Amino acid sequence: MRMLRGKCRPMVPGSQMGWFGFGFNAFGQIPEAAKCEGKEGTGQNAEVKVIVPVKIACCDLDRQPKRESEHGAVNTGSRLVQIRASWSRRATLHLGDDGHVCLSGFGTPDRTGPHSVSQSRGCRDVQVSERHLTLSFADRVECWALEEVAGEPVWKMDHSPANEAGLPSALPLVPGGYVGTAPPFFHPLSPQLHVTSLALGQQHAVLLSASGGVFTWGSGSHGQLGHGELVGETEPRVLEALWGMAMAGVAAGNWHSVCISAGGDVYTWGWNESGQLGMPARALNEARRLTGQDGATHLQSDGEEDGRGVFISIQAFPALVDIPEDSEVTKVSCGSRHTAAVTKTGDLFTWGWGDYGQLGHGTPRSSDQPLRVDYFSNQGLCVLDVVCGPWNTFVCAVEREPSLS
Repeated sequence: MRMLRGKCRPMVPGSQMGWFGFGFNAFGQIPEAAKCEGKEGTGQNAEVKVIVPVKIACCDLDRQPKRESEHGAVNTGSRLVQIRASWSRRATLHLGDDGHVCLSGFGTPDRTGPHSVSQSRGCRDVQVSERHLTLSFADRVECWALEEVAGEPVWKMDHSPANEAGLPSALPLVPGGYVGTAPPFFHPLSPQLHVTSLALGQQHAVLLSASGGVFTWGSGSHGQLGHGELVGETEPRVLEALWGMAMAGVAAGNWHSVCISAGGDVYTWGWNESGQLGMPARALNEARRLTGQDGATHLQSDGEEDGRGVFISIQAFPALVDIPEDSEVTKVSCGSRHTAAVTKTGDLFTWGWGDYGQLGHGTPRSSDQPLRVDYFSNQGLCVLDVVCGPWNTFVCAVEREPSLS
């Protein structure tokens, strides 16, 4: 019998799902689960570049009881887990009757693995930046200074408890607006936007409305707003180029933006210096030429075309990305200068800046074309979720149910 590519679901009821990490690890924010169990090879001795996905440790705490799946959460056996990442830290949220957050990376004791944040008990969502940890509870939202997670939060907003249907879908959304990563933390949003999700870049925001419309605002210096201009917007402005096409998800990198349509198409816009838009990038072509790498044929003169068109530095309007195998994308996430997408068939595609191995292809190379991360398919794993940190990537996957022939 020959093993074929199977269905994207657990092999048997109760099969455990695992989180994997790869990319920048200078602060030990990708603690390998096998090493954490013995407390060896982590912390100060951690590899700076993790170029092949490794299964990571979550929290060294009691396992939580099973619950029904929540938005953005992945049930890893008996726990629902969410991951958020900043440049030097990773926050892992364990959902349950006693939800809590664990931090890995810079500032954790000896950087030996994840450590629980006592102030997070009972939280439902988390957002982490270099300076602050934001915790969302049923009746309040708190921001804590990471230099000293003790005493009182640096910002707090109380709100009336609501049922699940009345709660914002996820941070950074909060009742009446959203919470940023630096003071002033709260920013109001008009209720007429009917927002369902929000992605924050370094200096811009991408909003998805209940009707499937996309709105952007903030800095537009690299075309990341998608309005065809390199100027900023102080208020949410509808993305007219996508008007009439229902979108299902949005993501934001430092200077680029991505959305997926209800039909699984991917659109990107903004800065393409490292190929993060999935379009021909001159810098990557020069690197290929100098190193003698094989790949798509790119001509050297300014403005001349390669197999996919002219080199793109800034794409100020949304453009459709060609995902191999006519794949239907269900989830997308952005790092600083890289992009990752999960398909309906459980494959992971990555592209953009890859100097720290954050693309997961086993080399510290960048790519201006979406490439499938073969590690997961080779291991018989189906990818369910992806979350990008600025310079790394975290993936949740489960064993495929095999098909036999």
